[in-house]
Amino acid sequence: MSLRARVIAIATATVVLAGVAVVYTVGAVQRAEPADAVSAFGLDSGRLYFRSTEAGHGRVARLPAAPATAGERRRTTGGPVCERFHAAGGTGLCLQRRPGIPPTSYAVVLDRRLREKRRIPLTGIPNRARVSASGRMLSWTMFATGDSYATSSFSTRTSILDTRTGYLIKNMEEIQLTIDGRRSHSPDVNYWGVTFARDDNRFYATVSTKGKTYLVEGDMKKWTARALRENVECPSLSPDGTRLAFKKRVRDGARDPWRLYVLDLRTMRERPLAEQHSVDDQAAWLDDSTLGYALPGRDGRASDIWTVPADGSGTPALRVAGGSSPALVP
Repeated sequence: MSLRARVIAIATATVVLAGVAVVYTVGAVQRAEPADAVSAFGLDSGRLYFRSTEAGHGRVARLPAAPATAGERRRTTGGPVCERFHAAGGTGLCLQRRPGIPPTSYAVVLDRRLREKRRIPLTGIPNRARVSASGRMLSWTMFATGDSYATSSFSTRTSILDTRTGYLIKNMEEIQLTIDGRRSHSPDVNYWGVTFARDDNRFYATVSTKGKTYLVEGDMKKWTARALRENVECPSLSPDGTRLAFKKRVRDGARDPWRLYVLDLRTMRERPLAEQHSVDDQAAWLDDSTLGYALPGRDGRASDIWTVPADGSGTPALRVAGGSSPALVP
């Protein structure tokens, strides 16, 4: 090949590669649109908000509070793109993961109009997101290693943000933990799935240590936590503050290990719910008697949102085809 031919070939290859890079970059930006873009709607009372997983976009969408018919096609899309989402008290929390080498993640605090107020850089894979009823306290969990609670080869990092003071706890592993009346100093602790009480001080979460998982009750002011019982994961406190929904390990191994339960905090009695499928989600209370949660989708959808009565009666019902991260704004 002549020198001129080599030069032409190299120039052509450079143009092609540049074109590919531009296409990839544009596609990546479209898949990870900033949360501070103008939203088509805000956080209004009586609306069900969720991640729309149709076509894999992950945009926040909303529905009327009352169930619709004909496959729930009355959704309004146009919110930010999130991997996980939750909202309450006029505050939204959007966990984002943007492509790149390496990928980058963010916790994005949103106002009532779903406009960005604060962006916090994170490491890992977004996993859980919760906002307290008042909108003041936010928490999120990231997988530092691994991507499933079904195996032992994972590590999590859970953060708590007080939006009133701006104080951020980057990793709650240093909280003073008591198990069976004794202070725990084990270095292998992992926390995840925080849920807040209405006083914005008391909270519940899961901790794993020495091969066991526990439900812990925490105190923000004292920065202490005590284990209440074993085998409780991803707790979710009811609006009236009397019950916790959670997933309980009912089978060993990584195949279909969990079932949804509700724990009465006064009697400490638990009740299995009617959902028979294994639910790997932090269920959300849509009201004092109904829970919403995500399951793997049908017909090629990434996930669907289902509901089930919180008293153990009834049968599961499909609420949103193509959705996850449900949050009903009171």
